[in-house]
Amino acid sequence: MQLAANGIRLEVEEHGSPAGEPLLLVMGLGMQLLGWHEGLVELLVERGFRVIRFDNRDSGLSERFDHLGVPNLKMDSLRHVLGVRIRSPYALADMAADAIALLDALGIASAHVCGASMGGMIAQHMALIAPARVKSLTLMMTSSGARHLPGPSLKVRGALISRPLSNTLKAIVEHHVRLHDLIGSPAYPQPREALHDRFTRSVRRSYRPAGAARQMVAIAADGDRSPKLRAIRAPTLVIHGHADPLVPVAAGRDLQAKIAAARIDLVDGMGHDLPDALWPRFVDGIASVAGRA
Repeated sequence: MQLAANGIRLEVEEHGSPAGEPLLLVMGLGMQLLGWHEGLVELLVERGFRVIRFDNRDSGLSERFDHLGVPNLKMDSLRHVLGVRIRSPYALADMAADAIALLDALGIASAHVCGASMGGMIAQHMALIAPARVKSLTLMMTSSGARHLPGPSLKVRGALISRPLSNTLKAIVEHHVRLHDLIGSPAYPQPREALHDRFTRSVRRSYRPAGAARQMVAIAADGDRSPKLRAIRAPTLVIHGHADPLVPVAAGRDLQAKIAAARIDLVDGMGHDLPDALWPRFVDGIASVAGRA
């Protein structure tokens, strides 16, 4: 269903009992709510959560921002490396305000929040902007944005800003599969057929490379959140893979050190994805930090 939030339209789904503990899932760069796989959502519902997953602005079926133009990713990447200020079409704080307004639209006073990758950055802003609205935080494979942290290799950076060989469904799906091969979990490989089916479903639902580019620039423009993170008081769990090639594990350790109430779960063999073999571990972690609240 579509809801009005923060002056825009957001696509949202609810799963589980309305009487369950609200859990807002915030997905990462260019990803749709489908990134929170149905099997993972079902496990969370079984643990008593009222699960809310949604498409961020500029992705999935939520409102487009094509009127803001398409960023030059190569130039903005160079500015980021040089430490030059980047102008973004909108900010991660705006996306956090979207998520808070979504809770308003659903009549939810406060919720547990779980964010993955860029979604974890948005979740940090939510806890800073409206601490009373965030019962607990789960930050998965994400970062404080500190400049001293190691980043992805040139190969991974290049893959992130590359385009499919053509605009056919087959080429776009193959492009997503190749990127997953590069950043996914080496200890938890996904069957090729399952990957193709998953990405085919996603691309058929929505394909917005320009939106992903605008979100990428918003990440780069957001800078270092480290000075603010000490203000976060919500019980926090950091989940990070030892084998993450996109956001190296040092970023997870850094977050734990900077958020006073944070604990950490470092996962051997996990990369930058949510493999189904790890879903029970993720659910246990989310339930545990929610219990601390």
